[in-house]
Amino acid sequence: MAEGDHQRVAVLGAGKMGEALLSGVLRAGKPASEVLVTARRAERATELTERYGVAAVSNADAAKDADTLILCVKPQDMAALLTELAPHLPADRLVISGAAGITTAFVAERLGVPGLPVVRVMTNTPVLVDEAMSAISAGEHASDVHLRRAEEIFRPVGKTIRVPESQQDAVTALSGSGPAYFYFLVEAMIDAGILLGLPRATAHELIVQSAVGAAVMLRDSGEHPVKLREAVTSPAGTTISAIRELERHSVRAALLAALEAARDRSRELASGV
Repeated sequence: MAEGDHQRVAVLGAGKMGEALLSGVLRAGKPASEVLVTARRAERATELTERYGVAAVSNADAAKDADTLILCVKPQDMAALLTELAPHLPADRLVISGAAGITTAFVAERLGVPGLPVVRVMTNTPVLVDEAMSAISAGEHASDVHLRRAEEIFRPVGKTIRVPESQQDAVTALSGSGPAYFYFLVEAMIDAGILLGLPRATAHELIVQSAVGAAVMLRDSGEHPVKLREAVTSPAGTTISAIRELERHSVRAALLAALEAARDRSRELASGV
């Protein structure tokens, strides 16, 4: 973590996602002595301290002592957290917000620190297994140095990509919520396997490994998904019969509508804080 060497990082609101980031920062070589954590409940703070050897502090102390603050609270809790941080935050800090729908402008305005660099990141739950997709956007005063610092934090738990902040609501719909769509599809396919006469455990193993293999092929082959699908789809075969039913039931259109709904909800979250 060359760019962030000897800089203290604080994870504010260490739930599951926050803890995963905390763990990733430490695995990337950051000494525990340079990592701070905050939690709403004292027992949770104690648990994290014992598990990782990091210091649990108040939000105010995190603002005073850390060079980079990662805000991992829910969108509806963001305004209160920013109000709490504002009186204690120097202008030379980097603030990284990971809350869906919350803009860098909102964060900067609530903190009220002129020139404060704010970076917005949308990651997803595979952060727990170091396979996250994290989209990173610069706020008005965030430079390339600040973006690189954010990348150093999120890269140990998956892949990072830079996007304009105007695209973040779409990112939230596509990859932030994306794992849920795959779980939903896998759940339905397992149920289909049971309907076809397979034991649940067998159906689960077949579908999960098929999903893993398909994902690796998508990632590593460089082929367009249409080509990969066509390679499985023989003329007058079983696969094309299934694809015909998916199209007949407008599965593609349903997915388009679902992602539009998720994007719109991301925008609503921003307007409701």
